[in-house]
Amino acid sequence: MTPGIRKAAFQATQPPPAKPITSNPASRLEAMYRRIWRANMRDLPFVNLALSVEALGFRRWRLATASASRPNGDAHAQATDNREGVSDDLLGDWVGAMITPWFINLLILPGGGDLWSDRPSGERCQLVFPIGPLEFIADDDASAEIPALQYCPLFAPPGQFASQAAARAGAMAALNAMFGMPAEEPSTPAAVAPNLLLPARRSFLRRVARP
Repeated sequence: MTPGIRKAAFQATQPPPAKPITSNPASRLEAMYRRIWRANMRDLPFVNLALSVEALGFRRWRLATASASRPNGDAHAQATDNREGVSDDLLGDWVGAMITPWFINLLILPGGGDLWSDRPSGERCQLVFPIGPLEFIADDDASAEIPALQYCPLFAPPGQFASQAAARAGAMAALNAMFGMPAEEPSTPAAVAPNLLLPARRSFLRRVARP
């Protein structure tokens, strides 16, 4: 080993390039997490039986649509999409929220846009949205219905929610905050302050938790 250079004892294998998803992935995500729920999660003590699997608010997003003025972050997150001859409606990676009885997360899935980058499972990256940079974690499983995704944990486990409606309100508040949209008045009281506050997203989650 060259003196002065350290190498990690283990480095995750770089996954193959993710195939862009061409249609709204909500139904595929719901099928995948319902399978996981039935096979692996139902009997675990930390699950919230008041909640069910639901994908919310999935839309295409590309950094080229955001303001040219962005905080410094991941180099990939500063890229812009300059492809020509392609409809704007067909550009952009998929962004939305996922509710399950064991977590509520924001998700990014590959859609052929400039937000996604292929990363090994567990690798973290910062991506820039109107609210500012947010940290996402890669998850890669070639055998899954959705082989590659990146997630930003919001509530894990989501034990503070008494109903699916309350969980839905919390997830949509997070999405609206991420895109800089005004929050809607919740129809039911919901505790939306997460029990995991990573420093990189405290300001974002603080905004989600506003009444």
